[in-house]
Amino acid sequence: QNPFKSLYWATQGMAAELVTGILVMKKIKESGKKISMLVVHQEGGFYKKATGLISFNCIQGNRIDAAIQETIKSGEGQTLLLEAEGLNESGESVCKFTFTWSFKLKASE
Repeated sequence: QNPFKSLYWATQGMAAELVTGILVMKKIKESGKKISMLVVHQEGGFYKKATGLISFNCIQGNRIDAAIQETIKSGEGQTLLLEAEGLNESGESVCKFTFTWSFKLKASE
């Protein structure tokens, strides 16, 4: 919490990255392949003071699956934009973050 009695902006960004990152890690594990992941760009917007319980979600798992499959099929790195939205207890959007994730197939050991 910051001096304005709201959730600090950097904390919102970390929560948003975590939501997308956990989903990416889950999808990579499900693929059974060794794939590296890295955030290469991030943007965020703030729409309402973030007070109370803020929930973050990312509902783009199907896009992650497609990017991972293309990485596996082509052997080429892929990038993917994923969005995470922060909602307050009333379901109102307080922030949105977009992360550009990079995927690359790891070399066989």
